[in-house]
Amino acid sequence: MKYSFSRRIQKTPKSFIREILKVTQNPEVISFAGGLPNPGLIDTEGILRAAETVLKNDGRNVLQYSNTEGYAPLRQFIADRYKNRYNISVNPEEILITNGSQQCLDLLGKVFIDKNDAVAIERPGYLGAIQAFSLFEPEFFPIEMHNDGPDSGELKKVISEENPKIFYGIPNSQNPSGITYSIEKRKEIGEILTDSDTVFVEDDAYGELNFTGDILPPVKKYLPDLGILTGSFSKIISPGMRLGWVCAPEEIIDRISTAKQASDLHSNYLSQRIIAEYLLTNNIDEKILKIQEEYKLRCNLMTNLMDEMFPPEILHTNPKGGMFIWLTLPKNYSSQKLFEKAMDKNVAVLPGNPFYVDGGGDNTARINFSNADEEGIRTGIEVLSKIFKEWKN
Repeated sequence: MKYSFSRRIQKTPKSFIREILKVTQNPEVISFAGGLPNPGLIDTEGILRAAETVLKNDGRNVLQYSNTEGYAPLRQFIADRYKNRYNISVNPEEILITNGSQQCLDLLGKVFIDKNDAVAIERPGYLGAIQAFSLFEPEFFPIEMHNDGPDSGELKKVISEENPKIFYGIPNSQNPSGITYSIEKRKEIGEILTDSDTVFVEDDAYGELNFTGDILPPVKKYLPDLGILTGSFSKIISPGMRLGWVCAPEEIIDRISTAKQASDLHSNYLSQRIIAEYLLTNNIDEKILKIQEEYKLRCNLMTNLMDEMFPPEILHTNPKGGMFIWLTLPKNYSSQKLFEKAMDKNVAVLPGNPFYVDGGGDNTARINFSNADEEGIRTGIEVLSKIFKEWKN
């Protein structure tokens, strides 16, 4: 049977991560390929108590349809946290609850992007955003990433010459590189975009996972009218509950709400109520601190082992938070071959080329440190080290 699929779905790339995860389901495989929060840090007992409470006290309402914007007390909690954490005043009406932060990208694409519109994105960029935005057939303009954030000169050029609808970036522990924008870079981006028509879509999925103790202000602080923040409960409570949010000026939220009504009416109301109850009855800051401490240990262990075992020409980033380390290999190395060689030894890594909208990245790879335990990290890095040494010889 020959089906007449739409042009947009034929042009949309599959999620390379999801395809790789299919081959890493074997429990014998040490996977550095995905972006999974550590399962040992999910508070199953606390979530169970919260679920029991909401079902017992308000079960019929909790299991009913709800409004598109989301549960009001949960939106208020998010608004209060922006005020307390970043000193940013946000009205709960400027927040809409989504099915994970990935849905934010789909909704923003529907609201902003027409075919052939210019979209600026980091290079390398988050492949989930690349996939989501590709559905709307834009023209991507990649902005090279440096150790302190995107290249300012390239950004200015793209903004002035191409007038992109949006610039999508991840200032905190960027996926895939692990790079965190400096405060100076955040201010500079605000200055560059202030007099433009370009909206900055600031994906803050990893902001709470900064394990240096620093709390860096969002770019939105310097760009209130053109800044959109997205956030997620997946990294700090549970990815399986699929809850995120978008924070934007009310005019934008109104358009996003319309797009969401056409998509799914509203996000999972039971999950919203359970998470709201969990936040009410647990100290989320203590939980986040524990996650930060555990991820810092894993990240430091992995980077120290890389420094000790890898040949000096294998370069890596030193993340301040998040879940990922970015490898840059010599030009004659192929990360796809690295993936194949490592899989032969039951270790999975993620080749870097899917993170580039303009090609390239064949000698780069993303390594996840959050999901593996200490033994898995040691064994996996030792396997990669042997592959690199065999390659060199």
